[in-house]
Amino acid sequence: MGSANKRDSAARKARIEEMRRAEQSRERRNRILTITASVVVVAALVVGGVVLVRSQSDDSSSTASDSKGTGTFVVDADGVGKWDGELSQTHVTEDVDYPMEPPVGGDHNQVWMNCNGDVYTEAIPNVNAVHSLEHGAVWVTYTSEAAKEDVDALAEKVKSTPYTLMSPDEEQTSPIMLSAWGHQRTVTGADDPNLDAFLETYVQGEQTPEPGAACTGGLAG
Repeated sequence: MGSANKRDSAARKARIEEMRRAEQSRERRNRILTITASVVVVAALVVGGVVLVRSQSDDSSSTASDSKGTGTFVVDADGVGKWDGELSQTHVTEDVDYPMEPPVGGDHNQVWMNCNGDVYTEAIPNVNAVHSLEHGAVWVTYTSEAAKEDVDALAEKVKSTPYTLMSPDEEQTSPIMLSAWGHQRTVTGADDPNLDAFLETYVQGEQTPEPGAACTGGLAG
């Protein structure tokens, strides 16, 4: 009888110890879940605060559409025009009255045009294209006066060149133009050697305010 009681007592203690370990394990899990939930809540509050601050910043800057930068556009002997002065990089929600067409920088929308070899068959918003230039893209534009074979060849060139985009622009003064942040030139056609030279120099060139920034995930036309 005594030995049976001892066995029962030992078994009971073992069960109690097992239950205690299980309870401790549950408590640890609950603490982890509580800490995780707290971290998620805090992170959400931080993100919400950042979004609010950015939203307020964007709202306050949306009235700055007249601030395009100060300076003048000067064409060098090599045929490349350069903006001599400062170009604003403020994000705005309104259209911007740029001093030249196509623009080469200044205030722009916070969303860029996709520029990973993207070819647009209709005119695109300047305020979004300028953001692409800020990311180091070269923007190829043309009017209806450009020869169809040149337009087709330019489109193939752009499609095979990351950090470029192409679109029609009937407001520009020359049939085919190339624009980068703070730089611009005209070319006579798709076989103009100045085309490749411009792309080589200004695609992600030294003029880029935000090198390596995305050319995807923006506005797709």
